[in-house]
Amino acid sequence: MGMFRPMGLDVTPALKSIPFLKDVPARAIRAAGKEAIWFSIPAGRPLFTAGEQADRMFFVLSGTLGTFRTTIDGRTEFVGHVRTGEPVGEMALFLGGIDLDEDGDIDDAPHSASVYAIRDSEVMSISRKGWEQMVRAEPELLEGMIRVILGRLRHTKQRGARTQPKVFTLVATSPTIDLPLRAKALQSALKTLGKSSCIVDETKGDNKPAGYFDELEQTHDIVILISSIGDSSWYRLSVRQADRIWVMGRADAKPSNPLMPSDHSPARSLKLVDVVLLHHGNNRQAAKPVDWLEAAGGTRIFHWTNVGGTHCDRLARVMAGESVGVVLSGGGARAYAHVGVIKAIREEGLPIDFIGGASMGAVIAACVAMGWGHDEIDRRIRKAFVETNPLGDYTFPIVGMVKGRRVSARLKEHFQDAEIGDLNIPFFALSTNLTDGTINLHRTGLLRTALRATISLPGILPPVVDRGRVLVDGAVLNNFPSDIMRDLHRGHIIGSDVTRSREAFAGAEFEHPPSILHWLFNRGLSTAPPIAGLLMRAATVNINPQRGHEHADVLVLPELEDVTLRDWKAYDQTVEAGYMAAKMALKTRALASQISPITQSAQ
Repeated sequence: MGMFRPMGLDVTPALKSIPFLKDVPARAIRAAGKEAIWFSIPAGRPLFTAGEQADRMFFVLSGTLGTFRTTIDGRTEFVGHVRTGEPVGEMALFLGGIDLDEDGDIDDAPHSASVYAIRDSEVMSISRKGWEQMVRAEPELLEGMIRVILGRLRHTKQRGARTQPKVFTLVATSPTIDLPLRAKALQSALKTLGKSSCIVDETKGDNKPAGYFDELEQTHDIVILISSIGDSSWYRLSVRQADRIWVMGRADAKPSNPLMPSDHSPARSLKLVDVVLLHHGNNRQAAKPVDWLEAAGGTRIFHWTNVGGTHCDRLARVMAGESVGVVLSGGGARAYAHVGVIKAIREEGLPIDFIGGASMGAVIAACVAMGWGHDEIDRRIRKAFVETNPLGDYTFPIVGMVKGRRVSARLKEHFQDAEIGDLNIPFFALSTNLTDGTINLHRTGLLRTALRATISLPGILPPVVDRGRVLVDGAVLNNFPSDIMRDLHRGHIIGSDVTRSREAFAGAEFEHPPSILHWLFNRGLSTAPPIAGLLMRAATVNINPQRGHEHADVLVLPELEDVTLRDWKAYDQTVEAGYMAAKMALKTRALASQISPITQSAQ
């Protein structure tokens, strides 16, 4: 449990104030009150942790709690908020109320997730006995609680209001940053999205009780708190109240490290911190974005050039949970289809606020993140991959079928020394770390290095060795990383997967393979031997071809049965297949109408 502070003996008025219990007769409320405890829990402290035995359920009287669970790969995943008036801990209490081993005894079930106070909160706990007394007096309570449980189970698998942050704290790292001006620009953009918001500074919010902030959340879609970094009561209160902290820094300045004073802010403890770099004209960059991320303890980085404009619109969409993320699968030459998908998305007037992918999908995503238009992407992909074989520098296979020099040279030619953190659109690429068998996420660093790693099919291209880690194609572990995109933002996801269509894979050329000398005499080194196709096929076979599809709001599945992984010349037909499939999918789901009017801010 967290740190409790009793608030008084008579808890009946508090129980009556909970909307969920409004129909419970007064006598049952009084009886349950004898089993209830009213206490406060400071921001950042746990109410309970996963694995603890559950013998009580809780209702939030004021403040906000957050539910977190540990994923299979050890990451801490945010599940959702528990806001004023809502129950929490009810699922474990229900399971504990069932005699599963039929021995006549009711054993407490363990909590499956951890719950922390996101803000200073007041909570009412009710024992199983007290809950049963109320259910007997008002049986419909049980039906209502079942609806709550089913709703939360659905929200763990899809985007929902419970996962949306509502309170954003903007902190200025320099006295020259005009926070009120920036906040008002965001407020105006939010209004265009149909979202109500309020701006609270020190003069309005300092020393206010938790109930003041609860009322702001209940009457507005978004609450924006603004504060300068410093050792003040308002700074500490504003970051403690935040669902998400946005650190506003000047791109022409160098951050101190650490950037913010230590505190017990839940948002900071859980790394719910973003950096927004403000650009004023063609100012000189004094530090790399990764320096800002490390100094702030942040996870995402955004750029903001003008007070209004497309960057401001993107940040407003992120605040409102209406951002659009695009995720592109790997698939060798089949990934050309993504070029057509991007063209269709742009023609629909949809913005692209986040983008990423695996293998060749990451290469196409990088083109978009660079800010290139369709003609520019078309020209560069043709030059890099279509006009000559990018995997044509075959060699004796010590670590790979090809030397990889052509690929590296072309990545350098087109992406130069671009840093991921400097890209116009937040971007990620996925590679596989063979050293420890885990996914490696590229969110910072040299872009071409990340791309070289994510397309390094084992046995075809030599791996990339980075700080002792052996990195190969991201498709080996996750070819369609929609789950990564879901963690990156809480908005809409458009996914394009080119691996689902069945590819012809004949076995004739493997039945009686020629000797290496016979192959070289007849084909030379200009044509890849059958082992190249075998390795590419083996490295990209997905055990579950539908993995990740459940995370996409719009799923594009181009028909590419006649295109193989090595058909580098089949560019035009593949792009067209992606374009047509995306047009159909976007029309069917009508995503543009769902997130209107933000379509006017598309790139």
